[in-house]
Amino acid sequence: MRRSLSAIRQAAWALHYQSKAPLGYRKHMADDVVKDHQYWTSAPYFIVDDVVSSANYYRDKLGFHYERFWNDPPSFCMVKRNGVVIMLAQLETTGAMRPNHVVDPEGGAWDTYIWIDDADALNAEFKARGVKIARDICDQPYGCRDFDIEDCNGYRLCFGQDLEG
Repeated sequence: MRRSLSAIRQAAWALHYQSKAPLGYRKHMADDVVKDHQYWTSAPYFIVDDVVSSANYYRDKLGFHYERFWNDPPSFCMVKRNGVVIMLAQLETTGAMRPNHVVDPEGGAWDTYIWIDDADALNAEFKARGVKIARDICDQPYGCRDFDIEDCNGYRLCFGQDLEG
């Protein structure tokens, strides 16, 4: 039996919120084995057709910054905002981008989910900057208030605020 994306999301969030631990640290079986509780983070890796224009979009529209481009001509950049890093990579061949929502039969899959402190303020900021809002802000059954944007390459980023924390 095929489960819908929304059912899968709700199940994932139920597992994610199974403990009362602070956001970013949830108790898992592996925590009983690893006692040092190292800090981990993740950075999505988006393939783009034009790394310079993509990095500038993230800077000008989404409020990220970057320090440099790698290679000549430029083919890689890391954009950053409030501790979040997104890697942008340009391949020699164009057209290799594949946002998740393109292959999702329901069309709602994200490419990344970013936890934030104030979803309403960020949503208003993005609207004022002319960012494409793919799904407007709302409270979700998994305990977050979130919204989706679509970047200049079609990638979907969901920004969500933990309502239960």
